[in-house]
Amino acid sequence: MSLTAHSAVVHRLVVAAPDPAAPDPAAPNSPPSALSTAVSAVLDAFSRSGRMLPVRTVVHVGAPAGDHSLPAGHESLPVRTAPTEGRALRIAHRELLDGTADLALVVGFGSPGPGKITVYAVKRAAEAVADGDAVHGVLHLHLTDADTGTDGHDTDDHDTPPAIHPLCHGRDTADPGRHRLLLWSGRDEEDEARVRAELLALLGDEHAETFPHLPTARPGASGPATGSATGPATGSVPVRAAVVTDARQAAAGVASAKAVTVRSPRPVALLFPGQGSQHAAMAAGLYRHEPVFTAALDAALSHMGPDGPRIREDWLTTGTPHIGIDDVRRAQPLLFAVDYALGRMILGWGVRPVALLGHSAGELVAATLADVMSLADAAGMVMARVREAVRIPPGGMLAVGASAARVRPYLDHEVALAAVNANQQVMLAGSAPALAAVEARLRADEITVVTVPATSPFHSPAMAPASDALEKEYGAIPFREPALPLYSGYTGTLMSPEDARSPRFWARQVTDTVHFLPALDELLAAEDVLLVEAGPRQTLTAFARRHRAVRLRASAALPLLPAKPGSGESDRRSVLNAAAGLWTEGHELNAQALSRLWTWTDTTGIDTARTDSAIRHVE
Repeated sequence: MSLTAHSAVVHRLVVAAPDPAAPDPAAPNSPPSALSTAVSAVLDAFSRSGRMLPVRTVVHVGAPAGDHSLPAGHESLPVRTAPTEGRALRIAHRELLDGTADLALVVGFGSPGPGKITVYAVKRAAEAVADGDAVHGVLHLHLTDADTGTDGHDTDDHDTPPAIHPLCHGRDTADPGRHRLLLWSGRDEEDEARVRAELLALLGDEHAETFPHLPTARPGASGPATGSATGPATGSVPVRAAVVTDARQAAAGVASAKAVTVRSPRPVALLFPGQGSQHAAMAAGLYRHEPVFTAALDAALSHMGPDGPRIREDWLTTGTPHIGIDDVRRAQPLLFAVDYALGRMILGWGVRPVALLGHSAGELVAATLADVMSLADAAGMVMARVREAVRIPPGGMLAVGASAARVRPYLDHEVALAAVNANQQVMLAGSAPALAAVEARLRADEITVVTVPATSPFHSPAMAPASDALEKEYGAIPFREPALPLYSGYTGTLMSPEDARSPRFWARQVTDTVHFLPALDELLAAEDVLLVEAGPRQTLTAFARRHRAVRLRASAALPLLPAKPGSGESDRRSVLNAAAGLWTEGHELNAQALSRLWTWTDTTGIDTARTDSAIRHVE
């Protein structure tokens, strides 16, 4: 089924209605509010303060009348009323799918019986899966105008609470030809060798058909070293090894795998690339093969209006797309969706980053994951950038193998310094004729120049009209300060709360220079980290590996996807190799989440064979 057409109940609580005569501890001279009690209960279940709830959280009350005051600290939450619980759930579902709400708290009185209050916490189903929520069930609704009360008609069917069905998203498969990850560990080298021997014996005895369903991890004698096949990570041991293999090569791979002694794992920082890293069918090998990636990508595209399905169709096409991948109308929306889906996938493994850094449009992904704006608002920002960019005369970008100081004599009012990526790698941007003239001068002076796949002069003064229009449009977005350390490529330092909440800050990103290198300098100066690039091409990984901190091995850089387009299986192998790198670094990983990369397939909607065919088409 399409998760983007459904809402998921992520919490459902039944609480006793308060005694109207009992005093409220917070206000002893007044009786407690039934709504206050109900909302307090669901907030307690979320273990969240009001600040941690999505900005667009709405309370829907299914009752004809009553006291609808909210608990102290949550008075700012908007309250909608409907005659019944069933009608309230239907209105909440419509608002979620329309993107006007990100979380609905639906309160029903007298349900399931007198003196009871039922509270539902409801989210868009695709985002619930992407966020790793425990889904209680999915609402199956077919709405009409009557469901939202717009035509003034009420029916018993609409007033009855809709059934909550189990979540059905994909299915398990057993394909021994798919590559998978095997992890094992020991308390010391001798113990690791013993576990390895046990694993080899198991591989020799098992039939190939059972290979995909072998436990992801085999711990040593010191206890669990990672999550079980059904649960999260629980412990740590010092000697670890990993291999990515299929059934045919499994025994040889396990025998030759290098054991690593783990000491203190470096924390993870996530990198998100921007335009220029895109390629046809990028990351398509994960789509319909990994549930969190699939749900997150669908969720992002669902907020892009009628362009969302067209973007996905062009992405997965086996022939000529309607719009080429380097066109800003495809490159930026699809890069945002892919980067976001990769970020959600790695968070689903149990990785908790200590910092986020995005390059150009990748900063919107980093900000979304840092809770600066909602996914719906971020996707809207991307589409607004696209709309304004296409109104600007065509231009382009150049990657130049030189320092910022070296290229300054070549710049003028039409060609600007677009990005500083490394000590000897910068980007220029400008109008097409002016950029061509600068390119000729650079080549004549024997400076290395590569044309960046872009059709708009981003990060140059030519984009000023777009920036002005975006500032007006972004003014309606409820921005927040980052919930995680977020390094900005536009300031070269940690993003301040003031910048994060400023529409002007986000609007001027289309004109301003990207200072990726200074931002990376600050990030790596704060502490030694394992940089993980959540995006295609390994562009940022290459920049990071030129950094002194990485060259000296104090920090390291790890890509999720291949450097070049390949098959769907190569996408999945690359992701598994990254997971192996996180494991041998010493990070605890959710084994159940990892195992979905080789045991899960969603065959509804788009044929997975078509996906792999699309990838082979561009090799």
